[in-house]
Amino acid sequence: MEISSFPFLTPEDYSHFNSLYPELDSPDPVNKSNKRRRTDGNGNGGNVREGSEDLKEPTATVNEILASLLLMDEEEKQELGDWWSSWLLEPNLKQAAGTTKHYNEQLQQNYSQTQESDMPSNKRPRLARSSAPTTASVSVYSDGNRNSDKSVQKDAGSRSGGGRTVHHRRLWVKDRSKDWWERCSHPDYPEEEFKRDFRMSRATFDMICNELDSIITKKDTMLRAAIPVRQRVAVCIWRLATGEPLRLVSKRFGLGISTCHKLVLEVCSAIKTVLMPKYLQWPNEGRMRRVKEEFESLCGIPNVGGSMYTTHVAIIAPKISMVAYLNKRHTERNHKTSYSITVQGVVDDKGVFTDICIGWPGSMPDDQVLEKSALYQRASRGLLKDVWIVGNSGYPLMDWVLVPYAHRNLTWSQHAFNEKIGEAQRVVKQAFSRLKGRWSCLQKRTEVKLQDLPIVLGACCVLHNICEMMNEEMDPQLVFELFDDEMVPANSLRSASSVQARDHIAHNLLHHGLSGPFL
Repeated sequence: MEISSFPFLTPEDYSHFNSLYPELDSPDPVNKSNKRRRTDGNGNGGNVREGSEDLKEPTATVNEILASLLLMDEEEKQELGDWWSSWLLEPNLKQAAGTTKHYNEQLQQNYSQTQESDMPSNKRPRLARSSAPTTASVSVYSDGNRNSDKSVQKDAGSRSGGGRTVHHRRLWVKDRSKDWWERCSHPDYPEEEFKRDFRMSRATFDMICNELDSIITKKDTMLRAAIPVRQRVAVCIWRLATGEPLRLVSKRFGLGISTCHKLVLEVCSAIKTVLMPKYLQWPNEGRMRRVKEEFESLCGIPNVGGSMYTTHVAIIAPKISMVAYLNKRHTERNHKTSYSITVQGVVDDKGVFTDICIGWPGSMPDDQVLEKSALYQRASRGLLKDVWIVGNSGYPLMDWVLVPYAHRNLTWSQHAFNEKIGEAQRVVKQAFSRLKGRWSCLQKRTEVKLQDLPIVLGACCVLHNICEMMNEEMDPQLVFELFDDEMVPANSLRSASSVQARDHIAHNLLHHGLSGPFL
């Protein structure tokens, strides 16, 4: 609402009135109309002013009236100004005075804190003993109302010597719902639903938590309680199993997005440090003997110690060496530019990984990935003597790598040999299908940074081994269909002796009745 001032008269207005009545301004007005001729007794006439006494002594002239009006206007202006000052200026002056007082108090407190920090160290314990307990306050922001504060206060006081006011320390924490996790972690939660959510039974999950308890346990602080071990492991396994974005994982477990990301990396690193040496290792002599026997009963080929395969995991286009990670085969298949890294794995007869090599760019063929792996270095040192590792046509034929015949016009024995190699390869392909099906994060482009991805993929392989060793049944609908193309290497022959060994195995399969129903 706007308030306008009253239009007071100005001196120009007064001059206007004077111009209208000039005769009133003259002290001795002379007008013929006001003069009357009076004749005396002698008949002589003369000009006599009528009512001259009334004109000389008027009760109030126009100038006096206007002066009174002007004085009244000035008084009214003064009163109106005083009213505006009392209504507007005084609150502002009070607010300014309060702000200045608050600033002076803050300045005095900062000065006192500076003096306390500059005080010698030998005087601080005495000062701390003389001070009263401070106040600890925690304020919580809810999603809907930022003014809802939950404060926990202890006894508050001021310093006995200086009388300094102690201010509360405030911690802002977003209130998130943890209903789903509390219901899921309850003992009454159905076992089938728990297994469907985490791809393993509750007993296997508890075993993993017990194994990682010593390395991922955090202590409570004065500001907040530490996240329990079970919840930490659950966040990681849920993220790997479902592949959900971090924002959905955050809502499900009632934690921050950055906290969930940090937990996934911490738990995966702990799995690599603690569980990988126990559940993913090359077989010893006794176990290798058993693996050879199982593979020979499966495919008829003796001394097979494992089956090898290389798959690809899609990634977001990296900022460095983008061309090296370009996967041409997936790009041609999907009609969309695809980038990937390789995962080479060797499994035993049960589909349990015994060796993995993770992280090489997706443009590298399988034979180059093999040459850069630790398995190749182990074989070069002679540690794989009398052991065959069965691979597909993407690997070269070597003294310890057995691959099928890749040329056309195969003989009966060569064709039978390829069939048996295919049975051994089926074991590793099914293992990779269960790996990607159980951990859905491997089925699409991952959001994990390239330098952290080998740790995450290694944790997936370890968890796969645990589930296989614990005989965790997998839902058939979750099995993933592999579509990695095989590329024949430029140099598919690395050893002449391996050619003779392969021909001898193929001959025995055909003439000793080990080729199965093919004949």
